[in-house]
Amino acid sequence: MTLSCFRFFRLLRSIVAPATAVIGLSFLLIVVFILYQPTPGPGIVQRLGWQSWDAVTTADYFENSGIQHPEDVEDPDDTASQDQPTNTPPSDTDWLNVDWWNTTDSGDDPVDISSYPTDVWAPLLPHDTGLSEITITRCMIPIGFSGGLCDPGTTIEQDAVKGKWVRVDRDLNKQSGVWSLNIYYRRTRRLDIPLVTDLKLLPAGELPTPLTDPWVKVERSIRDGVMRKEPLFLWYKTGKTSQEMSAEEKQNMITEIDVLFGEDKPWYGFDKLQPAVTPEKEGHLESVYVTYRRGVKHVPRAPPLHFSKDGKFKILQVADLHYSVSRGVCRETVLDPCYASDNLTNSLLGHALDAEKPDLVVFTGDQLNGQGTSWDPKSVLAKFAVEITDRKIPWAAVFGNHDEENGDNGPKDIHGVGNYVLKVKSADRSMTHLLTLYFMDSGAYSKGYLDWFGYFFPTEYDWIHEDQINWFLQQSGSIDPIERPFTPDTANDLADLSKRQSDQIAPATRKLAKPNALMFFHIPLQESYADPDTDIRTGLPLDIGGLLKALESEHRGAGAIPEVKVVANGHCHITEDCKRVQDVWLCFGGGGSYSGYGKVGFDRRFRVYDISDYGETIRTYKRTEHDDILNELIIAGSGAAPYNLQS
Repeated sequence: MTLSCFRFFRLLRSIVAPATAVIGLSFLLIVVFILYQPTPGPGIVQRLGWQSWDAVTTADYFENSGIQHPEDVEDPDDTASQDQPTNTPPSDTDWLNVDWWNTTDSGDDPVDISSYPTDVWAPLLPHDTGLSEITITRCMIPIGFSGGLCDPGTTIEQDAVKGKWVRVDRDLNKQSGVWSLNIYYRRTRRLDIPLVTDLKLLPAGELPTPLTDPWVKVERSIRDGVMRKEPLFLWYKTGKTSQEMSAEEKQNMITEIDVLFGEDKPWYGFDKLQPAVTPEKEGHLESVYVTYRRGVKHVPRAPPLHFSKDGKFKILQVADLHYSVSRGVCRETVLDPCYASDNLTNSLLGHALDAEKPDLVVFTGDQLNGQGTSWDPKSVLAKFAVEITDRKIPWAAVFGNHDEENGDNGPKDIHGVGNYVLKVKSADRSMTHLLTLYFMDSGAYSKGYLDWFGYFFPTEYDWIHEDQINWFLQQSGSIDPIERPFTPDTANDLADLSKRQSDQIAPATRKLAKPNALMFFHIPLQESYADPDTDIRTGLPLDIGGLLKALESEHRGAGAIPEVKVVANGHCHITEDCKRVQDVWLCFGGGGSYSGYGKVGFDRRFRVYDISDYGETIRTYKRTEHDDILNELIIAGSGAAPYNLQS
C-alpha cells in the first residue's frame, strides 16, 4: 500500500512539474506580448490632434506642375491654383461634339488626399505628405507575433512632431537572414519639419556626396542578419520643410517606400533603389530591392468601356500566365534557348496586343504560378499586367486555383472574391448598355489534406456555388431590355456616320431583349462533358476542336434564347477550343505562357472575342505565337448556328 501511494505521488509530481512550467510560460508570454502593451489612454488621445488625420496646410502641392489636383475642385482664394494648368476643357467647348468617355469628370466622388492616414502603410495610396525620418529594426521573432516590441523607440512628443513610426510590412530577410528585418518611417503633415528628398545605399566606409548636404545614416545595416554579405547602409537626405518647398520640389520629395522581390518592374510610380539589397543568385535566391515613389503619382484610370462609333468592341483573353517571383522557367516549348519565361511571355503578349489592338484584356486566372514560386504575390502581381497598362488598355481579371485569393472585389456575402459585372455602353450620347460581362470566382480547391509538415495537398477542385448562381441571376434580372438591334443617335456626335456601315447587319425584325453577355471564370465545370448541340443546318455536332469544361447558365434572357452567349475559361492549357451545349458556347482560352505547362508543338495562344454590330455579332478565334489565326467561329449574330430554342 505504501509503495503504491509512493508511486502515485511520484507520478503526480512528474505531471505537475512540466504542467506548471508550461502554464507559467504561457502566462509570461501573455503578459509580454498582449497585456504589457501601451494603450491609447486619455493622454495619447489628447496628444494625437491633427497629426494623424487632419490637414494643416492649404498649400497647393500641384502649383505649376501640370497635374490636376485629385479633388478636381479649385479654391477660389488660392491664386496659385487659378494659374495652374489643368485638364479641364475650355469654357467654349462644344459639348455636343465631345465624346462622353473623354471628359475629365470620372463621375466618382472626389477623394481628399488629406484624409489619408499617416500612420498606416498603404503604398498604393497617392500620399502627398513627405517622410521625416527612416530607420531599420531587427526582430528575433516573426514580426506578426511581436506585438510592437520590435518597433523603434519613440515618445508622444516625437510622434506629434515627426509622425508615428510606420512599418513597411515587407521582411527584407524573408529569403535569408537570421532574423526579420523591416524598414520604418515617419510621415508628417507639419509645415516646419524637414522632409526626405533622396535615398542612397552605400557600403560601409563610403559617404554620400556632396558632404555639405544634410545626409542621415541609418545605423543598422540593411543586410543585417544575412551571412557572408558585406554591410550596406541606407542614407537619406532631408531637405526643406513643406512650407519652403516649391511645387516642383514637392513633386520630387520621397512620399512612399516599398520592397520588391525579383528583377521585374516595381509597382506603378515606384523606382528601384540601386544596388540590390540582396543580389540575385539564380535558382537559389531572388534579388531584393528597396523601391520608392517621388511626389504624387496617380494610377492611370481607364476610360469607361464603350463600343466604337461603328459598333465594334474587341476582347483579348489571356489565360494561365503562371508567373513567379523569379524570371520564370520555360516549360514544354521548342524555343531554344529559352530563358526568363515570364519576360518572354510579356513580349509575346505585347506583340499580340499590338496586332489585335483590343478594347479590353481579360485575365482568366492563374496569373500566379503558386507551387512555392509565387511566395510574394505583390511582387508577381506588379508585373503581370505591365504590357497592358503601358499601352493604356483597360483590363479585368478573375482568380485561378494557383492565385493567392486575398483580393477584395465583389460582394462579401457570397463565395469568392472576384464576382462582379462590367457593362459596355454605346459611343453615342445615349450611353446605352449594349454588352454585359460577368466575372465569377470559381475558387481553388474543395478538398485536400495536410501532411505531417503542415503542407496542404489538394485532391479536388472547387466549383461555382449556388449563392454565386443566385447572385448572377439577381444581376441579370436588374438589366433592362433594350430595342435590338441597336441604332445609334447620329444627330450630333455621330454626324460623320450618315448611315450604318455596309458590313453591319440589316435587321429584318426588331425585338426588346437584354444585351448579349459573356461570362468569364477560371475552372470549367462538369457540364462541359455533356453532348454538344447539333447544327440543324448540317446535322453535325457543334464541337469546334477538343473536349472543354465550363459552367452552363440555366438563365434565359428572353424566350428560349440565352442571355449569356459564351462562357470563357482557362485552367487547361492545351485544351483551347469551343463547343455549344444547350445553346451556350463553352470556350477555352488555351495556354498563352511559356511559364505554364504546355506541349511541344502546341503553340502558345490567346483567344479573341471580336464583337460588332453594337453587340449583336460575336466572333471568336485564336492568335498563336506565330501569328496564325485558328478556328474562327461566329458565336452569335448573322452566320451563327441557329438556336435549338430549348424550353
